[in-house]
This record gives sequence, C-alpha cells and structure tokens, in this order.
Amino acid sequence: MKNLSRHRYNTVIVSALMSATVSIAQNIPEHAQGLNEELVSVDLSQNKKQVGVYSIKKGSSNPTKLAVLLPGYPSVVRPVVENGVMTGSKLNGNFLIRARRFLVDESVASLIVDCQSESGDYCASNYQASKQRQEDVDKLISEVKKRVPSITEVWLVGTSMGTISSSFMPIHNPSAYAGAIHTASITEPYARGSYRELGGFDYKKSQITQIFIHHISDPCALTTYSGAKSIVEKYGIALVTVSGGTGFQGPACAALTEHGFRGKEKEVMNAVTAIIKTGKASQLEIN
Repeated sequence: MKNLSRHRYNTVIVSALMSATVSIAQNIPEHAQGLNEELVSVDLSQNKKQVGVYSIKKGSSNPTKLAVLLPGYPSVVRPVVENGVMTGSKLNGNFLIRARRFLVDESVASLIVDCQSESGDYCASNYQASKQRQEDVDKLISEVKKRVPSITEVWLVGTSMGTISSSFMPIHNPSAYAGAIHTASITEPYARGSYRELGGFDYKKSQITQIFIHHISDPCALTTYSGAKSIVEKYGIALVTVSGGTGFQGPACAALTEHGFRGKEKEVMNAVTAIIKTGKASQLEIN
C-alpha cells in the first residue's frame, strides 16, 4: 500500500509539473514565440530609469549585432517580462514589437527601448530629438553590451514617431551606430499633428548608413510614401518599397494598417535582418 501511495503521489507531482509547463508555454504571447527575453534597466539622473527588453532567439548565446527598436506613438512601452518573455506592454500592437520575433536570429539580437521612467504616457518629440534621449538610450545599450560582449555592431530601427529618435541619435553620437533603418518614417513634419523636429532635417549629418522602408500605400498623412521618395532622392538614401498586406483596420496612422505593415511583418523584418547583416539593402521591393 505504501508503494502504491508513493506511486500515486509521484504521478500527481509529475502531472502537476507537466500542466504547469504546458500552461507557461500556452501563456507565451505570439509576439514572443521563439524568444528568450530579459528586462534591462539602468539608472539615470534624478531617480529616473531607462528600461528596455533584450531579446535573443532560443538557442542563441553569442549574437554579434544589436537592433535597437524605437517604437512609434506614444513611444512609451512599460514592458512586463515574466518567465523569460515579454508578456505585456502598452505597445504590444506596435509593428516593431509585435514582429520582433521575425527579426531576431542566431547573430542578431534586439532591444526594445522604452521612454525614460518619468515621461508619463507620452514620450515627447522634443525629448526624442534631444541629446539627452541619445545619452539615456546609449546607457541602456552599454549595459547590454557589458552583459553580451559578443555584440560588435549596433543598428537603430525606428518606426513612425520612433524615427525621430532613429534620425537624431546618430547626429548626437555618430560613432556609436553602424546604421539606422527608418520604417514608416515621419516624412511630413509640417502636417497637422506632426513633429516639427524633423522639419528641414539633414540626413547627411549623421554620417552613417541609413535606409528607409515604407509602404507604398501608407495612409497616414504624417508618413506619406511620396514624402519618403522625396527624402531618399534628395539625400541618396536607399528606399525599400513595401506593397500588399492583409487585415487592415483602425485609424490611418495606427499599427494595423499599411502604416504598420499589417500582413507583411515577416517579410519586412526579414529585410531588416538582411540589412543589418550586410550593411546594405539588396532587396528594394517587398511584394
């Protein structure tokens, strides 16, 4: 009887452990599938903190390149990381956040960047354009590089409002980054509700590789495709043109229209990975 009781006890324990494992696996959000993630935080002045989420592909341990993800409006993430993955944030729907699993591979890791902890619910555009923003984010990058010494290159990847940061950060510290990729970039700084910081912006000043990725049918009045073409032609920047997609819904400048590359997440992120690995855009059309 004792052996039988012990057997039943062991069976219950094994069953409970298996159920817990299945439960954890089932609770992993789609956007975090295949990733190992950790919350990274550094102290800033005046009791502020700069937080980010570092992501690598499961099974990878020595990535050599870091994609610094600068999400769009309102650019405040406030991530929650549990059991080695990001389970929630204020910006789960953002293109860069929901599609990061397609970007990360054996050699490329990513770092989702939050706004500094005292920003409230909005990461102001003048702050995103400032040297302070660059210094705050660079402290976070330095902490990641200290933990992962195999990283030798850093790329900035901004989307929509986040392209204010990906545009200005190289101006403030050009030697820190190998390149900047601007997706669904702000091209109409003088449109109603847009961001004047990018008015008359000179992309040549950054002195690093820059590439635009833009949907040909982007419906947002702040991020027109015609505006993107004008910028790249003026400054000699490569433009990757995206067309197609599915499941478009919501406001024009929100994350689930062509503006957020809905239905083309994997293809766009694969192109970003290829750019980071090679330093150039060999694929100029994504259909």
